[in-house]
Amino acid sequence: MIKKTLCGLLLSAALASQAGAAEKLTLVLDWYINPDHAPIMVAEQIGAFKAAGLDVKIVPPSDPALPPRLVAAKQADLAITYQPQLHFFADQGLPLMRVGTLINTPLNTVIALDKNITSPADLKGKTVGYSVSGIEQATLATMVEHEHLKPQDIKLINVNFQLTSALLAGQVDAVIGGYRNIEALELKLQGKTPVVFNVEDFGVPAYDELIIVAHRDAVNEPKIRKFLAALKQGSDYLHAHPQDTWLAFAKAHPELNTELNKQAWQASLPLFARDPAKLDRARYQAYEQFLFDNKLIKKITPVERYAVELD
Repeated sequence: MIKKTLCGLLLSAALASQAGAAEKLTLVLDWYINPDHAPIMVAEQIGAFKAAGLDVKIVPPSDPALPPRLVAAKQADLAITYQPQLHFFADQGLPLMRVGTLINTPLNTVIALDKNITSPADLKGKTVGYSVSGIEQATLATMVEHEHLKPQDIKLINVNFQLTSALLAGQVDAVIGGYRNIEALELKLQGKTPVVFNVEDFGVPAYDELIIVAHRDAVNEPKIRKFLAALKQGSDYLHAHPQDTWLAFAKAHPELNTELNKQAWQASLPLFARDPAKLDRARYQAYEQFLFDNKLIKKITPVERYAVELD
């Protein structure tokens, strides 16, 4: 079990405490704690942050729009946000830099319950629910154009983040914005057989779903490199011990010990970045171009202005 492992890490933590007080670091999450944050939670479980000489404060936000702006205002060291949002922040001139990646694949999908819908081409004449204006509309338009349809062949309805309920109620024929490791599982638990289309399979550039941002002035602070190294240890341990880490997570957060979260913990494993510090510059350039082509940003910002790979 976890408590009986990683003696080296615990010894390092003891040595670090003898050498001096742990360095404080504040990480603001994108949302409340959930299985998307598993590598972070496991790094905390196994003492990897302490072993690196860090005292990491993990903060769920009161408003999911705030985390990156808190970092931009130097009120937090790091924040979890989304690569698509980072491009908007760069376009607005916010001093944010991607320093790490938590989930390095899109989670966004188009989900339908009608078994006769076997590709986005079958959405012609159908109604699709969405929640986020602009980016989801551009994503869906790209997907249907990839299948030789016109965006106007589909009717869009804003369902105000009630994606699953709108689909179950038959209010819409499909939804865009549901996550492959959450909403798709939730529908299965409701006894449904969802048809799931991953956005990157239909002409949308792949992107990193969840990333870690720091203030541009702080990217070279040693504690950020220490955090990323500890996060990699958490990811490695998570992949080696998925069941033990889930049990420890469920014990620490009993309010999250649900069948959906249990399944999401396992389903998310292949989605986590195995090397959180690694940066795919071409991926960021391609998504920047995608947003510019769809008139969602005003200019092309060079990758080095908003993303960095730390040694």
